[in-house]
Amino acid sequence: MSGNLTYQPQSGFMKWLERRLPIGGLIYSSFVVYPTPRNLNYWWTFGGILTFMLALQIVTGVVLAMHYTPHVDLAFNSVESIMRDVNFGWLLRYVHANGASMFFLAAYIHMFRGMYYGSYKEPREVLWILGVILLLLMIMAGFMGYVLVWGQMSFWAATVITNLFSAIPVVGESIVTWLWGGYAVGNPTLNRFYSLHYLLPFVIAGVVVLHVWALHMVGQNNPAGIEPKSEKDTVAFTPYATIKDAFVLMVFCIVFGWFVFYVPNYLGHADNYIPANPAVTPPEIVPEWYYLPFYAILRAIPNKLMGVMALGGSIVILAFLPWLDTSPVRSARYRPLFRQFFWVFVIVCIGLGYLGSKPPEGAYVIFARLFTIYYFAYFLVILPVLGLVEKTKPLPNSISESILGVSGPAGAKA
Repeated sequence: MSGNLTYQPQSGFMKWLERRLPIGGLIYSSFVVYPTPRNLNYWWTFGGILTFMLALQIVTGVVLAMHYTPHVDLAFNSVESIMRDVNFGWLLRYVHANGASMFFLAAYIHMFRGMYYGSYKEPREVLWILGVILLLLMIMAGFMGYVLVWGQMSFWAATVITNLFSAIPVVGESIVTWLWGGYAVGNPTLNRFYSLHYLLPFVIAGVVVLHVWALHMVGQNNPAGIEPKSEKDTVAFTPYATIKDAFVLMVFCIVFGWFVFYVPNYLGHADNYIPANPAVTPPEIVPEWYYLPFYAILRAIPNKLMGVMALGGSIVILAFLPWLDTSPVRSARYRPLFRQFFWVFVIVCIGLGYLGSKPPEGAYVIFARLFTIYYFAYFLVILPVLGLVEKTKPLPNSISESILGVSGPAGAKA
């Protein structure tokens, strides 16, 4: 890695500011000369995409909040008014709504990449746990935002999902009453969700700062899953990583723009263009697509309490992944048996998403139960056992050697 490693302000003002608030030096060390493994591929660009999407969601959300009315009698019409009467309101609303889908898509790719390359392993356990916390906060924020439309699907999704807390012994009913602000989903519920939906993105931004801080403390993982050993193994973050980030971000925005301008309602549900009616239950109550795998797990278990526990466990178990995977080798590149089970796991997650969109009957329930069993078995049985019995491929001695195709002794630890 070449270039000045310390920030040297050029203007008099920046020299004055740097002596009092070294923000220029912080940015320079964190995003310019920060040593980045030289073998990073394009799957490492989704962290930057997620940062961009979070900023976009906050900006569009703040503007939309200026025109939204959080009242059960006015909420639906205020959303329609935004679409028709506010300058570029239709664009703001479609960018925000489809942005949530793109946000989750990027997050899932980011997490699957981390799982494939072992980015959760020591010393990056806290970094991974912060990522799981971010996923949980995103799920909460997305659900509450979905309710604000106050269409049929929004109303009934809020009714069904909040009612799940009643399965918790002793305190369940009290939690539901507090969430509702009464004894049914109504105006207090909408106001609570509006306040929390506005607040949570800023909480997410705060946790993102911690996530980036943790990343800079331990350094980035890489496709080889080995730590940099010399300057030959790293390059400066700018321009090498930023060029990749910018290119993939542009491609991502083209896909995002296609949804916004050509099929803005494709990822939504038609019933949400019908005002909420507590007296009419939709034939099928389904959440947004990014919740469907968890929804399928919930419905696969006939007992309500066990279903809720499985739903929560399917997310919480991700936080324990650093300790459930007992293999000393990080990257799936050198774990041939792990790769097979991992791709089956990915197929199972996609399958659960498909089954979550189908009615809970017949073969759909059977397959949902089988997939749910594999989902938990992957973490609780397969990964612990693989670490003990799997014969891994030889690891390279350094990142530079991994690029050149030179390997070290078989089974070497990362």
